[in-house]
Amino acid sequence: MEEISETQTVDSDKPLLEMSSRRRWAVTAGLMTGMFIAALEATVVGTAMPTVIASLGGINHYSWVFSAYLVTSTVTVPVWGKLSDLYGRRLLYQIGIGVFLLGTLLSGFSASMTQLIIFRAIQGLGAGALVPLAMTIIGDIFTLRERAKMQAYFSGVWGLSSVIGPVIGGFITDQISWRWVFFINLPIGILAALIIGLALKEPKQHENPTIDYAGAGLLMLAISLLMLALVEGGASLATLFSPTNLLILAAATVLLLIFFLVEKRAKDPVIPFELFRNRTVSVAVAAGFLAGVAMFGAISFVPLFAQGALGLTATEAGSLLTPLMLSWVLMSVVGGRLLLKVGYRAITIVGFIILTVGFVLLALFQRETARFWLYADLVLIGAGLGLTMLTLLIAVQQAVERTKLGVVTSLNQFSRAIGGAFGVAIMGASLTAGLATELKKVAQSGNSNLTIESAAEFASNPNALIDPQAKANLPNETLEILQTAMAGSVNRVFWLGGSFSALALLVAFLLPRQNNKFENSAEVEKNFMIGEKMFMAEQTVINAESEPITKIRH
Repeated sequence: MEEISETQTVDSDKPLLEMSSRRRWAVTAGLMTGMFIAALEATVVGTAMPTVIASLGGINHYSWVFSAYLVTSTVTVPVWGKLSDLYGRRLLYQIGIGVFLLGTLLSGFSASMTQLIIFRAIQGLGAGALVPLAMTIIGDIFTLRERAKMQAYFSGVWGLSSVIGPVIGGFITDQISWRWVFFINLPIGILAALIIGLALKEPKQHENPTIDYAGAGLLMLAISLLMLALVEGGASLATLFSPTNLLILAAATVLLLIFFLVEKRAKDPVIPFELFRNRTVSVAVAAGFLAGVAMFGAISFVPLFAQGALGLTATEAGSLLTPLMLSWVLMSVVGGRLLLKVGYRAITIVGFIILTVGFVLLALFQRETARFWLYADLVLIGAGLGLTMLTLLIAVQQAVERTKLGVVTSLNQFSRAIGGAFGVAIMGASLTAGLATELKKVAQSGNSNLTIESAAEFASNPNALIDPQAKANLPNETLEILQTAMAGSVNRVFWLGGSFSALALLVAFLLPRQNNKFENSAEVEKNFMIGEKMFMAEQTVINAESEPITKIRH
């Protein structure tokens, strides 16, 4: 197979797709609108879920409303990316938003929790296209002079959706119906699709592309089984290593092996494995996977730590992620500027050092420690993520030719998402096991009113530490014991996050050295802007998934 160059770049002083200023701004408006509903959907659904449960029942399947969306939006990312390289961005973007809106419409008409989960899965199929393809289109139509302006605009879209999403979701749910949390997106999404269809013009495809149906089907089936095992197994170590879960993992492994064999023979594979001959790509994807474990796994437990161990309200717990996200965005900007001077290797290494230190300090945080230090630790974690995550994306995009940009960008995002699912499962199981051990020790000591039976019950369902009403019914002594045990258990999770971050640091040293300056700074700034918005989208999804139920509305 053909060796891929480490340094192939494209002159981006001119956009790949040249069009009038009016058309470019129309496309921008359409993409902003589509990205707005994608970001808004996660926050408004999380706010409405207590009322949805009161209406449809099925609280035991609550997490699958988010997990189904996460699984399908993850497994389709490589496929959407590959198809966009074959058939063009406009067609695939419109299909993606069409599938997303179909799932949205059906979700609003759900008559049971099972139906809602199925329809959310359909919604996720379309969501797998929205963010990656939108980012690719952005990179195609803008020049260097417009970078900073567009960065501010799209950052504002994500910031606005994060702020107003819970407010809109709560208002619609209380004043109209939870079903309109879904329906409200339909006219907005249709408008976005129409704008993109009319304004975005691409060159006609003169070749008949070959679709790797077998590879795409095997990949989606294998990753679906893998995600299923990780999501279901995250409840405890017993479920993670149960015979059923191990069987699912074995089936996923076999399918992945078959996928690898099929792809080696495919004329135009979904994932061109020759990409991994490129040292930058292989190292960056591996580091991205490990960083995804730390990022999605550990950060998802920060709100639980705040509510379950520190006794904060849901609102206060959610606000803890604000300094993390602010430092993330700030250091992304700083890293993007430094990247042009010192290169991606040095910034990635420094970023992982900061990230690892942040997790270690967070793991050492005690309930009695001043709250200021918790914010400081989270700022460090955000800074580390800001320096590393975008830099890894830029590194892989700089390492391949332009025709591979879509698939390598999707591969980078895909590896982080799989790492995140792995992290949530491993750390969730570790948390449950640690909490059970801590409470069992207290019960066996005989120095409290906690029995072995009640300790096991609290360990399997720590909702009493999150639900204000349940917490109010607990004796102060019992509450103190539970919060102390929760603190110790979550601290172990943060140690795991630090360990995976340290592994990512070691892997980052394998990145090839380079000249201090990139040959093409315009391409770097374009890719930097693309990556920032992708990570904002991912964080919105994972924050919504980890949001605890504090009250069921009737």
